[in-house]
This record gives sequence, structure tokens and C-alpha cells, in this order.
Amino acid sequence: MTITLPDGNQLAFEQPPTGREVAERIGKRLAKDALVVKVDGELRDLDQPIPQDARVEIVTPTHQDARQIIRHDAAHVMAEAVQELFPDAQVTFGPPTETGFYYDFARAHPFSSDDLEKIEKRMHEIVDADKPFVREVWDRDAAAHFFDQKGEKYKAQHIREGIPKGEQITIYRQGDDWLDLCRGPHAPSTGRVGHAFKLMKVSGAYWRGDPNNEQLQRIAGTAWESEKRLNEYLTMLEEAEKRDHRRLGRELDLFHIQEEAVGSVFWHPKGWTLYRQVEKYVRAMQEREGYHEVKTPQLIDRALWERSGHWDKFREAMFTARSEDDHVLALKPMNCPAHVQIFNKGITSYRDLPYRMAEFGSCHRYEPSGALHGLMRVRAFTQDDAHIFCTPEQINSETQKFCDMLLEIYKAFGFEDVRVKFSDRPETRAGSDAVWDKAESALKEAIEATGLPYTMNPGEGAFYGPKLEFVLRDAIGRDWQCGTHQVDFVLPERLDADYVGEDGNKHRPVMLHRAIVGSFERFIAILIEEHAGRFPMWLAPVQVTVATITSAADDYAKQAAQALRQAGLRVETDLRNEKINYKVREHSNQKVPVIAVVGEREAQERTVALRRLGSKQQEVLALDDAVTRLGEEAAPPKVD
Repeated sequence: MTITLPDGNQLAFEQPPTGREVAERIGKRLAKDALVVKVDGELRDLDQPIPQDARVEIVTPTHQDARQIIRHDAAHVMAEAVQELFPDAQVTFGPPTETGFYYDFARAHPFSSDDLEKIEKRMHEIVDADKPFVREVWDRDAAAHFFDQKGEKYKAQHIREGIPKGEQITIYRQGDDWLDLCRGPHAPSTGRVGHAFKLMKVSGAYWRGDPNNEQLQRIAGTAWESEKRLNEYLTMLEEAEKRDHRRLGRELDLFHIQEEAVGSVFWHPKGWTLYRQVEKYVRAMQEREGYHEVKTPQLIDRALWERSGHWDKFREAMFTARSEDDHVLALKPMNCPAHVQIFNKGITSYRDLPYRMAEFGSCHRYEPSGALHGLMRVRAFTQDDAHIFCTPEQINSETQKFCDMLLEIYKAFGFEDVRVKFSDRPETRAGSDAVWDKAESALKEAIEATGLPYTMNPGEGAFYGPKLEFVLRDAIGRDWQCGTHQVDFVLPERLDADYVGEDGNKHRPVMLHRAIVGSFERFIAILIEEHAGRFPMWLAPVQVTVATITSAADDYAKQAAQALRQAGLRVETDLRNEKINYKVREHSNQKVPVIAVVGEREAQERTVALRRLGSKQQEVLALDDAVTRLGEEAAPPKVD
């Protein structure tokens, strides 16, 4: 047998080796550090034989896949601790997550914060015991019977209903005392989890994620490869709490959400001002790039959604209504089919292509109430949705233009660390494999032509075609997926879009679905948290507050405010009979970028004392000079 290592070197074995034997052949230190082995891209236990020639990586704590293993192991350690301390608790499932792990438990009594402390303490003891993880293969019926006898009805039900007959059942033991149904893989022992973990919270969950099923209790935690990374993560969470857009939205009087309109936003004047600045800038950029802005209906007959394929895929997420003439209408969950209707009414020739159509489209999608989260997850939202109708030969150039515009817009909003993911065909999709081959090839060629680095995101493409996902990294290291760019050969075919080519024959256009901010609501939430409410001056809802020291300066304060407004600034005045330090503190808490303080002296000399957010220093300028300088500072990014 031949084992090929990541560096291209090869090792020969006479018999199928285990991952551990491969590691030992390379070096004793590597074998000691090894957690699991990666065989042709699949993670496996170290002691599983590798049955045939393969490419092999040894996963150690510094490997990119190590966290997944550490978190999976930590989940099992937690489950053992829970059942030791609370024998009445039934375990269901406990996967690793992007930042940690969880397990869902069925138990009559709720877990308390004191219980979490006890569980975490016992977890550390189990880690110190360094119990071996041992994989066993069981007969399906025997496994179901075992869990029945143990009183684990959820495990038994899953085996009987969720695992096909003939499929291998694997059980993992932790020492002699505890076991669970699991596909694995696991590290050699509980000691390899380390002590860089923490239980975070208890929340509700449903068996199999279905609200019609029994309610469970979910204990969630986080686990990392080192105490340093754990502490960095906990610090990031503390900072995220300070930046929470829901709290800042309330404190800065930007928006609110209430029970009478669940999942919909009530924008207050300051919040709507922020919204309009974002929209205004994106619109100006799109106009510069030759987009044609349109507006399409909110309610559209189900017949169009059936033709487009959305009725079958998105029906459960659509809000519908039945008219008096017995037509079923749906509030649009996306804009794509409507844009094809406009294309079909006007574009006839290849000379019109590429045709870039944009809409700030108001959409509605049903989200379960438990999934709603401030502005991040809503039911009513607006997208900066656009579709580029083009020829196959224009995909590369249009992708390049889009990427250039997207990066320029992100930079203007303060995001310069942007990652690109290539999402290929999902399991559920429209169109033949041949069409998907064509679309994936075209998009891959296009992104490679831009020179932007990208990573693969398998199986996460859209219903109609592969897509690029643009991920922003914020000020505290969190990633947010916002922009998308999708190549679609399917929808133009379904909705009979065509144009007359240079050869005089009819052709189907390629449809490029693209968004930059995505949902305005979600993007504004990201902006709030990125800047912690201290927006760049061009975005700030109130850019300058003119505050008086004494009522004798009231008239001058009004004149100064008017001069600033005439220069295009968003200005408020504070003429209250309060001490100036109180006013400065209050407006600083409201994150106003500039406070212009005026008293009798300033009124006589026609000056203003400028105090900038975050600075204790003040600068005295002539009013005309202040108007000019602040007007320049508050100008939005140039759209050349």
C-alpha cells in the first residue's frame, strides 16, 4: 500500500496501516500529538485501518480540523458529566458547532446556572481521568434494544426511524462507565480535550428541531485548543455584548420591534436617516456602473412562482393571500422572477447586453419566531437586489466589474478584510448536472480572472446555480456573509427569457444574481456593531449638535446650526437650561461625532468650540471655517 503525505512524500506499507501507524512512521512526536487522521479528505479515528492507497494527513491540535474534534469530544465529556450528576437526564444529540458544542437533554427539571458549574467541574475531572475513546460496531437491532433497556427512548427511536437497515451502527465508549451512539471520529482519550472549555448557557430546543415534538434542554459550551484562544473568545463575546445592535438601537433611538409586527422593523427618525444614507450611497454606485433601477409588485400570483420553481422550494417561507376571484397571491420572498418579466418586455437584441437591472426590493419570508434576532433575522426586509442579463462571453467581465464595485462599497463602510467563498451545487437544485457543470465552470473561470483568492464551500450553492459568497470580518474578528454573485442558466429557461443574437437566432441570456449589502436590515445591524454606534461622520444620523453654555447664546446657536445645515450637515441644537458638561456627556453617549459649544464669548466673536467624540480637547474656530471643515469631513465617499 502507498500512503501519500501532504508534502507529496509517500510511505509504503505491506498491510493496511492505521492512522497511528502512519504517524509513528513519520515521527514519535507527531504520533504523540495526533488527534485523528484525515484520509482522502475524511476524518477518521487514529486506530481505524486505512484499507487502500490514500492521501493522508495527521490532525494535531494546530491543524485546521482540530477544533472540530476537540469540540466533539468536549460534547461527549459534557454528556457523561450530566448523566453522572443527573441520572434522570436522557441524551439526544450533541454536535460540534462553529464556536463550540452543545448537547440536547430530555429532563423533567430545568437545569440551573448552579448545575452548569457542577457539570463543568465534573467535566474537568473526566478530562483529567484521560479515559480512552473506543469505537465499537453494533448490530442495529441490538443497539436499539440496548437504549430501550437503558431508558434512552430518543436514541432508540433515532436508530429505528433515522438509520436505514443495513447501515453500520457505531458506539463510542469513554472508559468503562459511559457510551453513546456516534459516528465519530474522536481523539484517543478524554485527556486530549484539554481544559480550555466553558459551559455558556441553557436554552430550549425541540426533538429533531420540530416544534411539534417534545421540548428539550440544550446545554451549550465553547472549547478551544488553548487557554489563550478561549480567553480571546470570551473577551470577544464581552465586546460583542457591548456592541449588540439591539441594545444600541434602543439607546441611540434608531429602531424598535414589537409584538404587533413580529419580525418587522419600526424605524425611528435617526435609524431611518442611517438607512437612507446607506441606500443613497449604494444607489449612486449602481448608477455609476450603469444599472437601471426598477420597482416590482409585492403581491404576485402563485402561477409565476410555480413557473420559476420557487413555489416548490420556498412555499413554506411565503406569506400568501387568496383574492375574491380565488387567485392565490404570495408576498414576494425574492425579486428574481419579477426582473425576468421586465427583461422579457423590453430586451430583444444582443446589442442591449449586458443589461444591469437593480431594485431595492421589499421582500417577506416567514421565519419561526424562535429564529428572529433583532435586525439580523427578520420577516420583512429590503435587498439591494440586482440581476445582470448577459451573454456567456460577458460573465468574466461582469464578474470583475461587480467585484470591483463590491470591494469599493465595503471599504467605504469600513470593511477591508473580505473573504470569498465558492459555493457549488447543493443537494436540492434546479437544472441538470450538465447545466450545473457549465455554470460552475463559468463562475470558477470568472473568479479566477479577478485574481481574488477564494475557498471552496461545498454544497452551499443557490437553488439555480453556483455562487460566490463575500464574507466581511468585523472589528472584533467575527465573520458576516453579506454579498453574493450567482451564475444562473436555469431561470431564464424556466421563464422563457431570450434575445436575438448576432447570428439572427434566439438565445437564452445568462442571469447573474448579485447583492452587495444583502438585506439592508441585517447590514445596518452589522454596521452598528462594527462601529459600536460610533459611525463614520458621513453615516451618523446626527453629525453635529450645537449646545449652548448659557441662554444668552440661544439665538447665535440657532444661526450656527442653520449655517451648518445649509452646508449639508445633519444638525441638532440643545438649548436646554442644563450645565454644559451634562450636555456634552449626554450627546457623547448618543455618539454624536461633533459637539459645537457656544456661549456669550463665541456669540460675540462668531466662533464655535468643537468637541469631537472620544476627545477631551476642544478646538475654537470661526463659524465660517467650522462650516467649511465640517462640511468636508461629513461628505460621503466620492462616486467618481
